[in-house]
Amino acid sequence: MALDPVVEQLIDTLNEQGLRSFEQMSVAEVREVIESFSELQAPKADLARVVDTVYPGPDGDQAVRLYIPESDAPLPVVVYIHGGGWVAGSLDVTEQPCRALAADARVIVAAVSYRLAPEHKFPAAPEDAFAALNWVVDNVADFGGDATRVAIMGDSAGGNLAAVTALRARDTGSPALCAQVLVYPVIDGTARFPSWEENAEGYLITAAAIGWFWEQYLATLEDAENPYASPAKAKSLAGLPPTLMLVNEYEVTRDECLNYGRMLTEQGVPVQVELYSGLVHGVYWMTGAVPRSAELHSAVVEFLGKQFVR
Repeated sequence: MALDPVVEQLIDTLNEQGLRSFEQMSVAEVREVIESFSELQAPKADLARVVDTVYPGPDGDQAVRLYIPESDAPLPVVVYIHGGGWVAGSLDVTEQPCRALAADARVIVAAVSYRLAPEHKFPAAPEDAFAALNWVVDNVADFGGDATRVAIMGDSAGGNLAAVTALRARDTGSPALCAQVLVYPVIDGTARFPSWEENAEGYLITAAAIGWFWEQYLATLEDAENPYASPAKAKSLAGLPPTLMLVNEYEVTRDECLNYGRMLTEQGVPVQVELYSGLVHGVYWMTGAVPRSAELHSAVVEFLGKQFVR
């Protein structure tokens, strides 16, 4: 399918404004650009409470923000890990999609921060993410959450960290997860599937940019073979929770996502893969600029509703 016309117009506008590919920017510039995604978002949903607190990470406290709808009964919980190439992103730029998810899915969304590269290379981010998950499970009852109904979710590099965190939870035997939601995750640091060439340029995130993000994140080339950096390298994926995988047609990483979905299915994990024609990386955050971003949001809400049924 042709590129979605709204997305095409958005890309043309950004190009006219002089947007460069991320690998051509400094780390500070990358962070500034990714924070600007909040300008492409819809108005924020009202919730009963939003609580800012911290969880104890391996290298000190890290921020966590809890989005809490009104409820008379304990609510299911989604631990959400933001994207940004492990280099950028924040709780602020993802506030609108997190609020919308909490309101529409009737869940507590616990959005967690983590140490960013290149100041903090692998394995800092996955260590923080796993510590955050454990903190949420141990403490969410104090905020009206049901610690027996917890899912992990992330987009892009956050999708990578969500997949890694689900692996670690399986490997250590806890916490138990009801589901994982992987929104166009960056899943394999060594992959070079056809989509790397087909979508190398012209769709917001270039192949060169994906390579640059990996370079900022990994401490050594060998780290790309570690399943806690590249989940596709795990010897086994059996025993992982039911999975929703959202993938866009014009993604550099499209084929590695689809391949991970196939791997999960082959090893007995219930998997729902949704491939969105005409869309590009990043649209989950573009709720005010790209109307079809609502399709991804609706798929997440529907999937979680099924997984959280008691």
